[in-house]
Amino acid sequence: MREARAEDARSQARQLIGDLLGEDRPTARALVDHAVRVLGDKRAARCVELARWAPLTRRSSELAALAGLLIGTRDLGTGWWERARGGKLPSPDEALSTSAAIDPWTDLTVLEMLAVWIADDTADALWGPAVASADLNSWHAEDRIELPGEARPGQRLVVEFDAGGRLDAVVVRREGGELGSDLDFSTLRYSRPAEAQWSWGVAAGLGPHPLAGERPDPYAEPVEEGAAEPLRTWALRHGASVEATGDPWRRKGEVIAAIERVDWMWRSGEWFGWWRAVSALVDGDSAQLAARMDDMDAAP
Repeated sequence: MREARAEDARSQARQLIGDLLGEDRPTARALVDHAVRVLGDKRAARCVELARWAPLTRRSSELAALAGLLIGTRDLGTGWWERARGGKLPSPDEALSTSAAIDPWTDLTVLEMLAVWIADDTADALWGPAVASADLNSWHAEDRIELPGEARPGQRLVVEFDAGGRLDAVVVRREGGELGSDLDFSTLRYSRPAEAQWSWGVAAGLGPHPLAGERPDPYAEPVEEGAAEPLRTWALRHGASVEATGDPWRRKGEVIAAIERVDWMWRSGEWFGWWRAVSALVDGDSAQLAARMDDMDAAP
């Protein structure tokens, strides 16, 4: 059942990214080629540089953010990058060049921050600025937002719930005469940059995603064999196939490919600990690796 859901998500993502980029099989090379044409050489080169600096376990997320940025730039034009916002917000070009953390996105990387920014700006251009936000971890529909003073019965208000994600709230008059609202979940929608970011990440997977000109090849770097084999054995013992885990892991690219094939996110909760350990293995974080393997040994 989990395998079917995982393949359904990948099929949907491949179809969506194909519609957006015209690529049947998303690759880093094709994505960068598109970025150069849409963003220009300088911006694309800086984006690729930031993706290259990221840990290999994060490279897919950085490239997915780049997919959102190029689709958003197609929709809004390159002027989006140049426009100063005033106050504490610089232009996106300045944020890209300086890598400065900007509120309220300080927990994101630069590329992720810019992808959120362009997804929201595209949504605002399509549907107007949101008047409120709602957390859709709760599907309770009634009176989830504070109404603006000019609200009237029957009016539809734009509500944000995620980066580039919007839905409508319908203003209603309650029995006591006061105004309230009902979220209309059938209107849930995402801007194209948000769709591109999600679909590229799911369709392309964790990797490997080699980038042109990388010397030495980071995916060819060796991993700690004393930890690699126990983690591979754990995966086999907990339901992963020999085909998914592959041959004994010697290099980072082999581990990345195995992580992608085992579909750990669609398995039981104990696999999260395994993911943290193999991530530390790939990223060369010896202290984190030892701690995570101790956690796995201590688990019942």
